[in-house]
Amino acid sequence: MVPFAGWEMPVQYASIIDEHRTVRSAVGLFDLSHMGEVLVSGPEGMAFMRYAVVSDPGTLEPGQAQYSMLCDADGGIIDDLIVYRTDDGYLIVCNAANHQAVLDHLDALRRRGDFDATVEDRSERTALIAPQGPRAAELLATLTDLDLASLGYYRSQRGAVGGVDCLVARTGYTGEDGFELFCDVRRATRLWDALLDAGQPFGIKPCGLGSRDTLRLEAGMPLYGNELGRDTNPYEANLGRVVKLDKGEFMGRAALAAVQQAGPARRLVGLVMRDTAIARAGYAVNVDGDEAGVVTSGTASPTLGEPIAMAYLPAASASVGGEVEVVVRERPHRAEQVKLPFYKRPKPDDG
Repeated sequence: MVPFAGWEMPVQYASIIDEHRTVRSAVGLFDLSHMGEVLVSGPEGMAFMRYAVVSDPGTLEPGQAQYSMLCDADGGIIDDLIVYRTDDGYLIVCNAANHQAVLDHLDALRRRGDFDATVEDRSERTALIAPQGPRAAELLATLTDLDLASLGYYRSQRGAVGGVDCLVARTGYTGEDGFELFCDVRRATRLWDALLDAGQPFGIKPCGLGSRDTLRLEAGMPLYGNELGRDTNPYEANLGRVVKLDKGEFMGRAALAAVQQAGPARRLVGLVMRDTAIARAGYAVNVDGDEAGVVTSGTASPTLGEPIAMAYLPAASASVGGEVEVVVRERPHRAEQVKLPFYKRPKPDDG
């Protein structure tokens, strides 16, 4: 257990590698109740959301979701989040470490624009439990009457799971199929136990922060504080597709439009180590013998069997197939730039 953003969080229950492989092959169970949940509602809730985030929540129908970001006036990322359109408004799920910053930013924007909207923090009363893996749907089908086959990726439905009322979302942060179940915090233990009990025939295991990090890295998913931050804009992080410049005015639009027009000065790249060494966050990356960037995340990939990493490099040096060197213990080690993500889950017809 380790302290994390005011919470006590499990790094691992047994073995990080074993938990990682369980999610890739069967189903792992994560307690993500540390995440922040904020509901935006009211007559001008949609207009406010369109102004606050870089995506366009106005295109969402109830039951749909989208990945998005809150950016400051200079285009820097305050947090990355998922926006769910629900029957009662927009549910924003944010990172625990940025929870207060998100609330403060939303409140300031609401007051500045005089929007007739309500920003309600539901974090303390909301639990989030996530079964992730190729057998997650099989498991959930034993506990709910919801039609999971019709529940697409980045979609949600409300229904009972193991007798607990939930918002059932088909989202996740592992690169696998899976679900995130939002419920009343008073029912969290009951839901966790029901999933763990029903999941035994499917090979379920509880999973901690360690495997969550290695899984998301294999899937090329950015982590706030590593790949994303106030000094990073979406285009640098290869997330320009999320930014909807044509939707009208929104916070950070002018700065982001300028980056889009000129192109980002640096880009996030994937690296596979070609020498025997593991790149870790903070290690320098050399191009043609000179330091040009820094590793943001790195690990020995349990799935691929080789060391992988992500790093920021000058845009002119960022190219798939390009060779760089990562400085490990004061010695340069060869690495190759590769296309992200490192891992994609097999499609059903891939065998």
